[in-house]
Amino acid sequence: MTTNRMIIDLDRCIGCHSCTAACLQENAIPAGRFYTKVVNVGPTGEFPNIEEYYLPVKCQHCEEPACVKVCPTGASYKREDGVVLIDHSKCIGCQYCIIACPYGVRSYNENMGVIEKCTLCAHLVDGGKNPACVDICPGHARIFGDADDPESDVAKALATAGDNLHRLVDVGNVPGEAFILTKQTWRS
Repeated sequence: MTTNRMIIDLDRCIGCHSCTAACLQENAIPAGRFYTKVVNVGPTGEFPNIEEYYLPVKCQHCEEPACVKVCPTGASYKREDGVVLIDHSKCIGCQYCIIACPYGVRSYNENMGVIEKCTLCAHLVDGGKNPACVDICPGHARIFGDADDPESDVAKALATAGDNLHRLVDVGNVPGEAFILTKQTWRS
């Protein structure tokens, strides 16, 4: 079985927004909407011990996605490889999934009357490539691959991160994406 996952090493993220730009271009997303964005966390502490980091926020491709559970038409679904997608031909734009998502990473496309979100570039992944945000990252902060393959970079990162591996708050959805951060300012 394949479980596609992304790990983001926050110590390597420089907050350049290349991931956002690559996503916008690859997915032809109109200005003003985003599938991924970068949030500046900090600064924290007191001079001279001030720290900050950048937190890329996107769909977490949860193991138990609340967005899928509330979708009345089955438009929101989870593939066998762990990627959560939306079938726009079934989406009625009811926005239940937007309300159910604890991370605020879904948006309503008023022109099309459907919901949109990060697809983990499924169209590229299905062709054996990485998501666009992975290949563009100048800090090599994004690690993508099959978490079930012990030889993959993502499986190795998961295995060696230890206490430095963090996930966004789990409210019963079990977020699938993870972050590596060794700085002391991180709060789980």
